Amino acid sequence: GPGENGEPVETKAEDESKKDAAYSEFGFNQFVSDQISLERTISDTRHQACKQRSYPINLPKASVVIVFHNEGWSTLMRTVHTVLLRSPPHMLQEIVMVDDFSNKDFLKQKLDDYTKKLGKIKIVRTKERVGLIKARVIGANNAVGEVVIFLDAHCECNKGWLPPLLERIALNRRTAVCPTIDFIDHKTFQYKPMDPYIRGTFNWRFDYKERAVRPEEMAKRRDPTQEVKSPVMAGGLFAINREFFSELGQYDPGMFIWGGEQYEISFKLWQCGGQLENIPCSRVGHVYRHHVPYTYPKHDATLVNFRRVAEVWMDEYKDWLYDKRPEIKSVDYGDISDRIALRKRLKCKSFKWYLENVANDTVKTKLCACFQVRNQGKNMCLDSMGRKDGHVGLASCHNMGGNQAFQYTYIRELRTDETCFDVHESFPGAKVHFFPCHEMKGNQEFLFTEVGRR
Repeated sequence: GPGENGEPVETKAEDESKKDAAYSEFGFNQFVSDQISLERTISDTRHQACKQRSYPINLPKASVVIVFHNEGWSTLMRTVHTVLLRSPPHMLQEIVMVDDFSNKDFLKQKLDDYTKKLGKIKIVRTKERVGLIKARVIGANNAVGEVVIFLDAHCECNKGWLPPLLERIALNRRTAVCPTIDFIDHKTFQYKPMDPYIRGTFNWRFDYKERAVRPEEMAKRRDPTQEVKSPVMAGGLFAINREFFSELGQYDPGMFIWGGEQYEISFKLWQCGGQLENIPCSRVGHVYRHHVPYTYPKHDATLVNFRRVAEVWMDEYKDWLYDKRPEIKSVDYGDISDRIALRKRLKCKSFKWYLENVANDTVKTKLCACFQVRNQGKNMCLDSMGRKDGHVGLASCHNMGGNQAFQYTYIRELRTDETCFDVHESFPGAKVHFFPCHEMKGNQEFLFTEVGRR
């Protein structure tokens, strides 16, 4: 059938209007998804060594929590079916489906009737829209498995995905683990394998980033199935001991909808005696939406969440975030006293410790200064204009940081996040461009001299 073996399904010209309607309603090509079997075959994307690994029989049982809001039927059910199809039955306690106040008819009685026939499924429905973060906590509170695994509502679990996650938690209950997240194209639903040897991290705008394992570290690895320590999780897909999740205070109850929760849980894990690992032998495909097709009642939810993470967990380094995102400082972030008390009770380490021992080479911390570049005579400043490429702009100085705040690094770069000033030509008056930082100096090395001194 269509899409078998993870192959792409193209939309015919005469069906373009159906595709457009699907994108409008669901944020991806639900029209194509509906043509594909809920239990289609997909390529086993694991390393050959993973396929030869054996795992203990008596691993802890898992409750899989899936939160959904107005999700398309086939993407939601494909997530459920592949969990059931590709999980050893004795390791799967249940699937807890949390309906975050959906209003589509097919997600009501039809869903209840359908899932009863499948078995092992518990449906919990919220009485109002609570958002992903709070809905996940509701799911965890309704779960009974020793391990809780959070999946998004548009995933496909691959062969052998579950035992490698459970094994790491069985060995250390303070370890949270993430599967390698394979890519499912939102247009064609093609299933594509991704590099398992990456680490999640962030920049000082709180954009999620990924860094490859360093070549010297890869050279030390004797076993391709070995876990990869990761500073930050990608977000939606991870497994954790359910009681340990509660000891960590679950997700911050003062956070709204979604956004920033992966930083809160990741920082908290590492700073409070846990660890986070990416597991090369566990593969789960995920559809990344083209756009989010619904609105939220709280427009500044992500900024509030970022501020709460910064105030509770980042110590003096919160100012690095505020310097790049000054709008975060102006939001009302509510009461964080219970989170501060939690951090104290758990005797968590400092954010400086986290940067030096966990994030280390993945986050830029060796800066000489962060400043405006100003023409004092005209009160004009260099301004990124929010661009990642093109040439550097010029605007009236506003003294608010943001697009006019640049970092001068220890290797003499002028950078904003992952982008550096770069001079392609060598003649006087040549334009300064933005270019991805390559850390090899050359066109990106700028010598700072004070007036009257060199």
